[in-house]
Amino acid sequence: MRYYLEITALTNSSESTEVLCKILDTARYQTQYHETLESFLAAIQQNQQEIDCLIIQEDPLLEQTIEQLSTANIILPAVIWCSRSQNLPKKPWIYHAAEVIASEQDLEIFRRSIDRAINNFLYLTPISSNLGQTNVAPASAVPSNAVNLLEQQKRLTDKLKERLGYLGVYYKREPKLFLRNLPAEDRHALLQELRSEYREIVLAYFAEDGTVNMRVDRFVEQAFFADMSVSQIVEIHMELMDALATQLKLEGRSEEILLDYRLTLIDIIAHLCEMYRRSIPRE
Repeated sequence: MRYYLEITALTNSSESTEVLCKILDTARYQTQYHETLESFLAAIQQNQQEIDCLIIQEDPLLEQTIEQLSTANIILPAVIWCSRSQNLPKKPWIYHAAEVIASEQDLEIFRRSIDRAINNFLYLTPISSNLGQTNVAPASAVPSNAVNLLEQQKRLTDKLKERLGYLGVYYKREPKLFLRNLPAEDRHALLQELRSEYREIVLAYFAEDGTVNMRVDRFVEQAFFADMSVSQIVEIHMELMDALATQLKLEGRSEEILLDYRLTLIDIIAHLCEMYRRSIPRE
């Protein structure tokens, strides 16, 4: 019985391929690497029933790659790898609503991005998937896309149950990565990173910034895998609000505007609680 995930990756250079090889160099993954769109698509069409997740590196041919996948009615879990955080796409999604965007800064948690992409895919619905809504897909393709999605979800679910004993590979966390189990230096570094990320989320939350949802997802993902409590998230929020209130007072401005950012806190807590809820293995 196989206990690895099968990954098919499209990179734009041998250097990128080498980076991914190092990231996925574990017994948990069996990865095929392709540096041309033609070989990538050919491999998917030949082994679609075996592939657990796609990794597609962002480059000038990304849109063409997605169009080809849509035209071929191929719907699979996917990680879109952007080379820099500023390259994160402004629109809600590129391929489908369950995709995960990973930037170069996320490489240390790239494996988690794969797990999350698979989990998102299992909960994707035909309506939310955006299947058949690209410029290249005719309206008549929507029903077949929906059927294909359900078939792929069932296939992937069965494979995960067989390999892991329960649904949701994404939630197989490592206790050694929990915040409370980290060495003091690593724990401090993670908290500082989360504080910085939370500040960026707050500052962009009410702006027309298409990356806010992605930032929220990444923040919640880190908090989840670190097994952080809601009270710890609230503490990060209150520390930031106190700092912003002090700054507003120095500028002679009212701090009442900060009350609106309770919505940010509620949003993140809701996401985190949902992840903890889904982490309970199903019968």
